[in-house]
Amino acid sequence: MEQRFVLRNLQTVHDEKPFDIVMENGFITEITDANTASGDGFDGTGLYVSSGWIDMHVHAVAKLEPYGDAIDEIGVQQGVATIIDAGSCGADTIGELAAEVARAKTNVFAFLNISHIGLQRIDELSSLEWIDPEKAAKAVLTYPDLIIGLKARISKSVVKDNGVEPLRLARKLSGKTALPLMVHIGSGPPPIEEVLELLQKDDIITHYLNGKANNLFDSGGKPIPALTEAIARGVHLDVGHGTASFSFLVAEYAKAQGIKPDTISTDIYRGNRIHGPVYSLANVMSKFLYLGYGLQEVVAAVTDHAAAWLGRPELGRIQVGDAAHLTLFAVRQGPMSLTDSEGETRIADRYIEAKGVVVNGSFITC
Repeated sequence: MEQRFVLRNLQTVHDEKPFDIVMENGFITEITDANTASGDGFDGTGLYVSSGWIDMHVHAVAKLEPYGDAIDEIGVQQGVATIIDAGSCGADTIGELAAEVARAKTNVFAFLNISHIGLQRIDELSSLEWIDPEKAAKAVLTYPDLIIGLKARISKSVVKDNGVEPLRLARKLSGKTALPLMVHIGSGPPPIEEVLELLQKDDIITHYLNGKANNLFDSGGKPIPALTEAIARGVHLDVGHGTASFSFLVAEYAKAQGIKPDTISTDIYRGNRIHGPVYSLANVMSKFLYLGYGLQEVVAAVTDHAAAWLGRPELGRIQVGDAAHLTLFAVRQGPMSLTDSEGETRIADRYIEAKGVVVNGSFITC
């Protein structure tokens, strides 16, 4: 990265007046009127800029199958400045992720899987012996800058005959480590009500718009009481699209009821990135534009909302003095086919396209 670099003639989703951003040594040093800053740079005419996109739910361990991918493939190459790995690693392998993070351009945080084996197999909570509080607590102490929460996948295929007991153990571990939970929901048992009643303020429900039988809305499209109670307690709603966890119909129910996503995320990994239905964070964001959310709402769900949950507001703003974490993107007019996890396809008339990203002052085109 050159010592001084200028992004020119950009606008935000809040204000169409264009401006320049000057970066020096990785930091934003000046925000000026359009085309007034001197120095080498990039002409962003026609593009929007936001703080760097944050994807709250990815799987970023390349060697894992099926739920794995390379950090920068799902990060900076897609315009995403910061990714949060959602429990790919338990205590046994979190050190391997830390080593990969040190070599990557993308910012990375992680939820530690409460199973010490992580996603080395996909029924990682089928044996309670794999939940080792001492190992988990040691990992949290060893990697405090990486681990920002605990992940528990609470659906039938993962817990097998253990029901909600893994989540009860996760709740105890959360108390011991002072870290919140991200809880994957899906097919039951356990019943979704038993899952929700164990969640507290700042815990995250991911896959909240899934179309499975055990979902959060009744047949008439109304939220189940346990969901409205959880929201009232301050539980955070995350999309976590994934291969099997986003339904246009359920998303339309949620919008009609005013139950908006706190964060929009992908649950991206190699298979659903290459073959769909996820493809990219921009693709998932475009689905929310299609659903009728405003551009400002959609962008906020991958910037300041995510940064606020992380307790790192500097990642969700554009401000002189902050490290430069930015995403440049376009909103294109024209038809685009969008497919949910149920195989239903809708045709949008506009879509979001990532064009560039800045991480720690380094500019990368997408």
